[in-house]
Amino acid sequence: MGPFTTQDEKQIQARGMTVDKVRSDLKSVQQGFPSVTIDRPCVAGDGIVVLSDAELERLGSMYAQAAGSREVTKFVPSSGAGSRMFQPLLSGVGHCNGLTEQQLGVKAEAGDSTCREVLQFVSGIRRFSFYHELQSVMARDGSSVENCLDHGQYDQLASYVLTPIGLNYANLPKGLIPFHHYTDDIRTPFAEHLVEAAAYVRDNHQTARVHFTVSADYLGEIRAHIERIRGRYEQSETRYDVRYSVQKSSTDTIGVDLEGNPFRDAAGQLIFRPSGHGALLENLNDLKGDIVFLKNIDNVTLDKLKPETYRYKRALGGYLLELQSELFAYLERLYQAAVNQSVLNDAFAFAEHKLLITPPDSLKRAEKDEQLAFLRKKLNRPLRVCGMVKNTGEPGGGPFWVEHADQTVSRQIIEAIQVNVQADGQRASWQSATHFNPVDLVCGVRDFRGQPFDLRQFTDPNTSFVVHKTKDGKALRSLELPGLWNGSMADWNTIFVEVPMITFNPVKTIFDLLRPEHQEESF
Repeated sequence: MGPFTTQDEKQIQARGMTVDKVRSDLKSVQQGFPSVTIDRPCVAGDGIVVLSDAELERLGSMYAQAAGSREVTKFVPSSGAGSRMFQPLLSGVGHCNGLTEQQLGVKAEAGDSTCREVLQFVSGIRRFSFYHELQSVMARDGSSVENCLDHGQYDQLASYVLTPIGLNYANLPKGLIPFHHYTDDIRTPFAEHLVEAAAYVRDNHQTARVHFTVSADYLGEIRAHIERIRGRYEQSETRYDVRYSVQKSSTDTIGVDLEGNPFRDAAGQLIFRPSGHGALLENLNDLKGDIVFLKNIDNVTLDKLKPETYRYKRALGGYLLELQSELFAYLERLYQAAVNQSVLNDAFAFAEHKLLITPPDSLKRAEKDEQLAFLRKKLNRPLRVCGMVKNTGEPGGGPFWVEHADQTVSRQIIEAIQVNVQADGQRASWQSATHFNPVDLVCGVRDFRGQPFDLRQFTDPNTSFVVHKTKDGKALRSLELPGLWNGSMADWNTIFVEVPMITFNPVKTIFDLLRPEHQEESF
């Protein structure tokens, strides 16, 4: 027995879930999860590799030569909503109506954050790549940008940017919003990712594979957009193989009320919520890929800044291919019929020095079969090489050495929500981080025999966490799965490599588009 009726069970099964799994999720929300324990931050020379110029060139050249014969895919989580990007304009903009730009400035200087954001928007309006399109939709209704600015009609201006009477950007995926203005082109993030893909995931057949994970509600619109623009970037030397997937409803998790019971709507139906980007592990797993570059939809930049991004992408790819070649050679020896102690010793040295895997002290005194089992398990795992940028205060998780129950440590990408900063020493460890994670990964997802790993077997379910939301005015809790590059990859072999800040150019709010890395000089 449990909290579910026969009708509930039918609803659960219709979503592709099992009742046992939903019961388990319900129990997890009720009980919560332990925090991770940080041993120390990863820093240059202790967990983070810093490549010399010579190594960058060597690894980049090696990748360029080897990648063409491999199946390389660019995997781009792309379901982020435009409403988050425009949040500063979605609330309170009318509060500043009727003020001149000078008056906005006075209020902003006095500490009025809404007026400060409105001032930033209106003073930069002509620099956004959608400015001319905004002018056109307003002219259709006998209005204009200039008229709104002259009369302080900031709410009307915002409405034409955000709502269906105009550009409707608050209701579109972020990937469909124009980011960059070139002399002869206006590009969305989808377009910029196509341009990037041609530079470092193209194979010997001139095919560049790109996989976008998108919202089911906008799949048709996104597909149409990409089909409309791809011809601009597909030339004689490039053909795109573009695929799409949506976050599976079977990965959603049940809503829970404050008493620990299933959350229900007015009709008595169970409420389920998306379980965060960790759910995309299923999409990544379904690729059955070989080498996969992973990068978020909003982390794009202008053509003039792309060469450095390409240089480091190829170097990360080369690092992975070189390390993977060594790794596979050891695994071939470890899976032979007879394995002597010399092979074990060499494999332990490789694991400790190249993968920074420190075996438990007890393993040194263990029988040969136990040592062999340990090495096979630790080496025969998915491999990821992750770019890390220096911490300059941007939001996001970071690289840390994390303690485990068996007294070992491993390198993990940790978010603030996973850390109990009240615990002894944890706040200091978190705050002493020198780098953070820009979501710049290259992943090897096949084993040494060429078979795809089942990536679901290499997660740490204890790194899930409980989020607090509201539904119909009532408090709701639900489970979020381990983040895709956090706990969902916790049991991968992991390498952190320092990459320069110029390779990281996310657009989290509309104002980020006014940064130099998103502004073409000729515009």
